[in-house]
Amino acid sequence: MAHNPLVSIVVPAHNAEATLARSLDCLLDQEIVDWEAIIVDDASTDRTAAIIAGYVERDARFRTLSSCAYSAAGVRNSGISAARGHWLMFLDAGDWVDASFLAKMLAALKAAPDAVAAYCGSQRVMPDGELTPSSISTEVAIQPFETFARRCAVRTHALLVERETIVALGGFDVSLRTCEDWDLWQRLARLGKRWVMVDEPLAFHCVSPIPLARNSTQMLTDAEIVIARGFSPDPRVEHPASAHANGAIEANGGTASEALAWFQLWNAASDCGRGSRSINPRFLRALPAGRKWAREIATVVLDGLTVGSLSVPTQLAARWDRFGGPLTELIIELGKVWDDPAAGRRVQYHLEQMLLDSDDLAAPRRLARTLGIRVDARNPVSIELPEGIDQIYAYLMMDGQIEARVQFGALGKVTKRHWIELALDFVPPEQLASQTGAGADKSFMFAAKASLSIAERRSDRDSHFGKLARLAAEARRLVRSSAEPAERLAAPRRARAADGHDNDRTSFWNRRFATEDPWNYRSPYEQEKYERQLEILPAGRIGRALELACAEGHFTRQLAPRVDHLTATDISDVAVGRARARCSDQPNVEFGVLDFSADTLPGEMDLIVCSEVLYYLDDLDELRRIAKKIVAALAPGGSFVSAHAFVLRDNVERTGFDWNTFGAQAISETLAATEGLVLEQSIQTELYRIDRFRRLSPDDVATEPVIDHVPIRAPIGIGVARNIVWGGARALRRDVARNERRQHIPVLMYHGVADDGPAALARFRLTPAAFGSQMAWLRANGFHAITSEQLEWFIANRQPFVGRPVLITFDDGFQNFADHAWPILRANDLTAEVFLVTDLVGESAQWDADSGPPTPLMDAGTVRRLAGEGAFFGSHLATHRAIDGLSSSDLAAELLRSRMFIERWTGRATTAFAAPFSVTDRRLGRLAKECGYRIGFGGKHGPADLDCDPIDLPRIEIRGDRSLDDFVARVEAVLE
Repeated sequence: MAHNPLVSIVVPAHNAEATLARSLDCLLDQEIVDWEAIIVDDASTDRTAAIIAGYVERDARFRTLSSCAYSAAGVRNSGISAARGHWLMFLDAGDWVDASFLAKMLAALKAAPDAVAAYCGSQRVMPDGELTPSSISTEVAIQPFETFARRCAVRTHALLVERETIVALGGFDVSLRTCEDWDLWQRLARLGKRWVMVDEPLAFHCVSPIPLARNSTQMLTDAEIVIARGFSPDPRVEHPASAHANGAIEANGGTASEALAWFQLWNAASDCGRGSRSINPRFLRALPAGRKWAREIATVVLDGLTVGSLSVPTQLAARWDRFGGPLTELIIELGKVWDDPAAGRRVQYHLEQMLLDSDDLAAPRRLARTLGIRVDARNPVSIELPEGIDQIYAYLMMDGQIEARVQFGALGKVTKRHWIELALDFVPPEQLASQTGAGADKSFMFAAKASLSIAERRSDRDSHFGKLARLAAEARRLVRSSAEPAERLAAPRRARAADGHDNDRTSFWNRRFATEDPWNYRSPYEQEKYERQLEILPAGRIGRALELACAEGHFTRQLAPRVDHLTATDISDVAVGRARARCSDQPNVEFGVLDFSADTLPGEMDLIVCSEVLYYLDDLDELRRIAKKIVAALAPGGSFVSAHAFVLRDNVERTGFDWNTFGAQAISETLAATEGLVLEQSIQTELYRIDRFRRLSPDDVATEPVIDHVPIRAPIGIGVARNIVWGGARALRRDVARNERRQHIPVLMYHGVADDGPAALARFRLTPAAFGSQMAWLRANGFHAITSEQLEWFIANRQPFVGRPVLITFDDGFQNFADHAWPILRANDLTAEVFLVTDLVGESAQWDADSGPPTPLMDAGTVRRLAGEGAFFGSHLATHRAIDGLSSSDLAAELLRSRMFIERWTGRATTAFAAPFSVTDRRLGRLAKECGYRIGFGGKHGPADLDCDPIDLPRIEIRGDRSLDDFVARVEAVLE
């Protein structure tokens, strides 16, 4: 009985005398010998038959058939009918595979016994013998049918498939003149069986120098049929997987029309590669125009260009003149079809960057918008920009070697000074200055960077910096002519800590009272506290009373009616003066300057009141000494009323103020332990306690105190709230600042904070409750907020971050930041940096209009108010357009205009920007620095660290559809 080989290889051949031997020789080189090759001569009229006969005579594994099918499908089907192997391979004349092809593919199939096919990577071989980079579709191994429903993702000879399955499927469709392999792989994938990937370039395809224009129309016609079948039931497949029975699912990768548009794009690019255009761009309307697709579109165009121009990627830039015109026209037309010229420019920038990334720039490469050149870093020459060029891609050369690769937006001539500045960013100055001769003027090179902008703006209006200066002047004129008046604001300053001491206490307190009502005594919160102090006073008329630290007399005036004679004292003569004026109509009150720590207290008092001041004593020893003085100043049976807040240092596990001092708990315990004092009554809230102690008489018997727990009903102002950590703290800021140094910092990126909004934008919106929980967690875990300018300082100075800093950023400048986020931030003693879209301030987020009603944006007045309250602002550019679709001139104009408007509104220098949609390109960083920015946030994700480029910092997006636990995990990961 005849042996059936493991693999049958079908080789169609039509007039293949020049290429057939290469294909058949690769079979003889295979490490696996158990194969047969069926060579099907499709009505050849050259020496093909004689060549086949020679191989058949040489090796019995070769067999031959004759055919008059005149089609690849018919010829291959003839070979299938004669095949005996378990696995099938289809090898076109002229193509070949690596000697290890069969061994590696069969090994993969043996390791995956449930697989119906194995595939590998492939490379094209151009007529000049140059190889394209390897390509392989990983998606086929993941979802084969959804992939093949949309495109032919595997080259014909890069497959081994099960013969019985192919026979059961009916083989190749002879009604298709092209795309017949795609159609068959699609049917095979519809069965839902496994495909195994061999991630190596083992298959090689020779690109024919014969023009393919005659096939373009046919290919598009056949592709439309195959794609339509992929999105519908296919009766030719009797037992499809249930998931694929009705065709591809649009949610898994786009519609049928989009798939056809991708195929048409490739063909259009291929035609451009031959210097012509055969496809109307309107047929490409279904292509996705979104930013995330620009690089994919450019990649498909590059692949089509490669085939059409018969050039590998490293040759394309040098051959731009052959196809650049038709290709640029095609991309411009795409922008028109999409009604978005910026989308077309975005594709153009991506494509030109890809071409130059592959090129050696052995000669200047002038593309549509990019000039690629080599520049002698030690002795550069000025470069005039050709018309239409607005970016430069350059190799900085030294001693014949590429020292650096730079790409930057160019508005005009790039002068020698400009090149030297660029070189100084990449090459050490001493290395640049090592050349002897005319180009080695060290003083010139060292001075170039400092003097560049001024010198060029004055000397050459047509240079890059000359044109940049004109754009800056235009932006200044626009800002000055705007209706919004300029207003200088003082930079926000954090108040001194509540435990701040001064060697001269009198001077310290006078400085505190330099501003009237420094603690907002008139606030509902303070007034409610006063009411409770009055409630706790002993019943009946009080004879003589002493008020320690009366401040400006707000409580003094309310206490006076309850006593016969009140002595109100304070260490600050400024405070006493205001108190005297406030109580001028109270004849029973006398005032005096008194330092109750250093001075003697008047005696025989029936009541002594001391509120919110004992924190400022040096330590508990001093408090114990003061307590004894108070006992001595009280008449027997007299009362001492103390009102103080709970402080975290006393008990970190309960709500308290984050002050670096002792608080109400320690004060109450110290007073209770003082001989002669006993606690009679205490009114306690979550934030403070008010205690009434009594000086015991010799025959007094102490009784259990009355403890009343009451809620705080009054609203709590920001000045108070920002120092509170509700529910206690897991870490205190001062402790982590003392003990922790780190290399990383979380930069959090938010957008909106609101309860409602378009469902499509839920990812970009947190509820106020969720945002509040996150900020409370940061506060309770010892985090403090810094600004981008501070972050840039740490990076520039290579200084480790102190404690647990966090930079909180908001993109877009929504009004809901002012309404919801800012109050929460302030209440947690945090700040944030908001990136504004300056041309739209006071309007709405039109860029989100497709998702629902656009969200209102803050107006200039709100920006000014928040800046005065301690918020910071940066640029989100002027129009919220993605920068990779802007011309270099438009990009510079937006950077300048946006910065100048924000500086007008806030009265402070603006040095930070965030790229809209987190989209950047290689032009942005340098152009932004030239426009006055030092800090930038682009598309990178993750924590920032000391090694980051400050003009391209990463951030951590905080999504609205994630839990608090997810937020905690993301932030804690930065601390590890």
